[in-house]
Amino acid sequence: MAQDTDFRKELIAIIPNLRAFAASLAGSFDRADDLVQETLVKAWDKQHTFQPGTNLKAWLFTILRNEFYTQMRKKGREVQDVDGIHAMQLAGHPEQQGHLDLQDFRKALEQLPDDQREALILIGASGFSYEEAAEICKCAVGTIKSRVSRARTRMADLLGIEGDGEFGPDSISSQIIGVAPAA
Repeated sequence: MAQDTDFRKELIAIIPNLRAFAASLAGSFDRADDLVQETLVKAWDKQHTFQPGTNLKAWLFTILRNEFYTQMRKKGREVQDVDGIHAMQLAGHPEQQGHLDLQDFRKALEQLPDDQREALILIGASGFSYEEAAEICKCAVGTIKSRVSRARTRMADLLGIEGDGEFGPDSISSQIIGVAPAA
């Protein structure tokens, strides 16, 4: 117990020296005070590792210096985002509704006639041109266009889609994540 009291007295006596050293490193007294406080907390927590009879001042200065450089490295990796602009770019649309929409889409797609489903998948999902899809299906380009048009109309009916505004984030989600809803 007497050892704790001696440690505390020596620690308190060195605080002005720590503060001066911290101010020279940090460049401001506010940051210096934070560094000294962090140093004292770490020193108190690790006092069992300090060897009595050795140089306490040097030990504390080492802790303070290491803490300063740790904070500098950490600060170098941090991105300043005072207005929250960067954070807003990291936000994403909630996925739950998207999963449900995809399930509904798959069910509706299964209800299409085979020729319409095939044409829609070739054009919409696979990215083929109408000419390429017609060649794959061995039919006229006009036939593919007709099948795709009928498939899209039928899908819209099956999914209850009435306009373009029903695609993408809804207005509430758009406000939360900061994007404009689909027009």
